Amino acid sequence: MACALYCRDAAAGGRFRKRFMVYSQVQEATRAGNRLTSRSSWRLSWPLAVAAAGYALLLLLGQRLLNDPDTYWQIAIGDWMVAQHAVPHVDLWSYTMAGAPWISSQWLAQVLFAQVYALAGWAGIVVVTAIAIAAAFGLLTRFLLERLAATPALVMAAAGFVLASPHMAARPHALALPVMVAWVAGLVRALDARRAPSFALLPLMTLWANLHGGFTFGVAIIAPCALEALWNAPRSERLGVLMRWSLFGVLALAAACVTPYGPESILVTARILGLGQALALINEWRPQDFATFAGFELCLLLAIGVALYRGLTLPPIRLLVVLGLLHMALAQSRNGELLGLLAPLFAAAPLAPQLGRREIETESRGGHALANLVVMAVLAAASVALPPALAYTPQARVTPVQAVAAVKASGMKHILNSYDFGGYLIAAGVKPFIDGRTELYGQSFFMRQHRALSLQDIDDFFRLLTQYQVDVTLLSPDTPAVGLLDRLAGWQRVYADKIAVVHVRTDATGEDRLR
Repeated sequence: MACALYCRDAAAGGRFRKRFMVYSQVQEATRAGNRLTSRSSWRLSWPLAVAAAGYALLLLLGQRLLNDPDTYWQIAIGDWMVAQHAVPHVDLWSYTMAGAPWISSQWLAQVLFAQVYALAGWAGIVVVTAIAIAAAFGLLTRFLLERLAATPALVMAAAGFVLASPHMAARPHALALPVMVAWVAGLVRALDARRAPSFALLPLMTLWANLHGGFTFGVAIIAPCALEALWNAPRSERLGVLMRWSLFGVLALAAACVTPYGPESILVTARILGLGQALALINEWRPQDFATFAGFELCLLLAIGVALYRGLTLPPIRLLVVLGLLHMALAQSRNGELLGLLAPLFAAAPLAPQLGRREIETESRGGHALANLVVMAVLAAASVALPPALAYTPQARVTPVQAVAAVKASGMKHILNSYDFGGYLIAAGVKPFIDGRTELYGQSFFMRQHRALSLQDIDDFFRLLTQYQVDVTLLSPDTPAVGLLDRLAGWQRVYADKIAVVHVRTDATGEDRLR
């Protein structure tokens, strides 16, 4: 009897101790959770951290976003559209192509730039461009962290920023970058989940098609995505997969036509890519230059080194997509942004088992709220304080203010200008001979102007002066034609500085001959 009572009491005591231990563990977990929540409330989400760092850097280097001469005519044409409540269908800004068919496939970005410039000047242009670029890298980082551990994800995002940096400029393509990332990320998410893309993506395509002509790439990338979906689908399901992806592709093409120009916007890309030799003479369309060591080569060598050292592999279709993006970036330097922003999207999921998968999030998303709000408040303050202090203005080399004043003072109307001065001339109200709308002028016209000014064909230089009744020139000092104009009878140099040289015709007969 005593033994039985003892055993019963011992069992009860054991149950009490067990319950006490469980209670103690729960209490400790609760306290730890509270401590974790307390700490996490000051943690910054990585996507916002990357976007904030990129935005702050772009604000500090905002002057570099204004290095492109095309920014001038983008704003000027946007001003025209705002004033006229219409979009252009013919050229109204040059005198050599006046009345020729021309459309602006990036009309929405131009209107946005014009409105921002009217409201906040160059500071507003820099801020809006920096926000768009930073948002693109924030979206990229968010996607990568859904699949990869923090370190490889952040390294990929940083490498993408380096690859894209040479083409970061206040132009429509920058405003379209976050739309591009969101669109392609949506396609890749569908691939990773083995499903068709959501129709909710289609408005992104319409927005992209009105912001920038690069939307045609967004339509084209559906094809390799659909091919991978077919590759991975069981044989019995392939017909259904093909039908669903085909339907999405057709709807995406239709969404891309929801512009003031309808399907004609798609043809602009073909016109640009058909410029042939002319593209090789425009900096952003030139191949990568490995004569000097730069960020592109550094990222490429590091990627090759890591892949060889770790033995990284990609599935066949995704490997082809990454190699295709690499080819595009090597062939034309402007496509470095496609490689930097889009290749990680396709590589993330296959590389996750090899580089490390993301950690399971154990804390509330709301835990980041306080730190996020503080960072956003700091960035908002910087957006107000930094631009006036840094006094953003476009680069002098594309802003021949005094030279254009001399052109206007001459009273002459038919100008022969260097390519990079065309944007400022439009902004200044002077109709140029040529400007950055290369698809308007075409390969033959562009190459003829280049050969004439570089004196590869001196006879055609004289014919050009006569054919277009040129009576004033605005050329960069290193242009070979400048020296010839100095020696031509009937021409007089009226202005010169480190940026531009102006010659005016003094012979009313239009006869050009050497002195």
